[in-house]
Amino acid sequence: MPPILQRLQQATKMSRRKILLLVLGCSTLSLLIHQGAQLSSWYPKLFPLSCPPLRDSPPRPKHMTVAFLKTHKTAGTTVQNILFRFAERHNLTVALPHPSCEHQFCYPRNFSAHFVHPATRPPHVLASHLRFDREELERLMPPDTVYVTILREPAAMFESLFSYYNQYCPAFRRVPNASLEAFLRAPEAYYRAGEHFAMFAHNTLAYDLGGDNERSPHEDAAYLAGLIRQVEEVFSLVMIAEYFDESLVLLRRLLAWDLDDVLYAKLNARAASSRLASIPMALARAARAWNALDAGLYDHFNATFWRRVARAGRACVEREARELREARERLLRRCFGDEPVLRPAAQIRTKQLQPWQPSRKVDIMGYDLPSGHAGPATEACLKLAMPEVQYSNYLLRKQKRRGGVRPRPEPVLDNPPPRPIRALPRGPQGH
Repeated sequence: MPPILQRLQQATKMSRRKILLLVLGCSTLSLLIHQGAQLSSWYPKLFPLSCPPLRDSPPRPKHMTVAFLKTHKTAGTTVQNILFRFAERHNLTVALPHPSCEHQFCYPRNFSAHFVHPATRPPHVLASHLRFDREELERLMPPDTVYVTILREPAAMFESLFSYYNQYCPAFRRVPNASLEAFLRAPEAYYRAGEHFAMFAHNTLAYDLGGDNERSPHEDAAYLAGLIRQVEEVFSLVMIAEYFDESLVLLRRLLAWDLDDVLYAKLNARAASSRLASIPMALARAARAWNALDAGLYDHFNATFWRRVARAGRACVEREARELREARERLLRRCFGDEPVLRPAAQIRTKQLQPWQPSRKVDIMGYDLPSGHAGPATEACLKLAMPEVQYSNYLLRKQKRRGGVRPRPEPVLDNPPPRPIRALPRGPQGH
């Protein structure tokens, strides 16, 4: 074959190879683009995520002044325990209720700074139940306080309220056979606005946030919009109970805390026998319709929550939430044994960990320490699972001693069970 033909043949082969490589490259790129939606499900396993740092640079010190509006039946007790332990580790003062208010700030009255025990003022942290009053809280807390709260899906929350307060809320006591379905079929037949603890039977979230729980967003949409604006003006973060771990990731980033600072044990949880396994769709719709103000609040702040997650980087938040769950499981095993389980109060030997029971019809679960454990690690585990009443009493005694107030003799970490129905202290009534 003449040399010129050989060169033409070689050039043709090289061109074919280049064309083939180009086609393969384009095909691969096309496939990756086509499957882009699937990449997010597997690339975190292959490549380590780089979470964006907290916005300020250099890194901020941990924020030490926090007011948590503890709403009812929203996992607020678990958040409270996180804040109590953080305050103890950093020698911070926790605002606690005056004994005449028991372990809540004289709820359901509007909060007043007068309800705070003098031995716990001025505080860095506040986390006990109260009805929100912006002016009074700003009078009590430092100017740089970060305000946070938590909401829960209204149908699930109402089922929990109905179960927990069934023996104390008159509207619930009137219902035959303690039937949630019967109540929601005709709530006006049982509910009386203004009677004692009526707020547990109608728009409890709105009431806790300082709103008028008798207003209807269907009749007055402007009222709901105004209440939302008031909440947004004050609260730097509204957590969502259904996405608890993701909420804690946002909380720790807001406060510049470590992930270890928001580790937790689930507290004040009902036994499976004391709650509905699932809420039927028709019942959920009826609960949301009856609590329409709460539903409007939840829907708005659930949407803003996910916009906030998107701004932080959803993959990053999900990775931190996964790390939080893994670290939490390790901590629970270290504290409560290889198979940590929630137990009925009757099975908990450690008196300081026995949760208060609202009635014989509702079982509140808790953790117990393995026998034979002692030392600083045991003390930390004790605090991790300590119910609200015992921890509040312990902190009050500790802060009295620190402030030079001589406490009355009483056993360490005793467990006097408070009753939800209480005689309120004298003074001006909240509106």
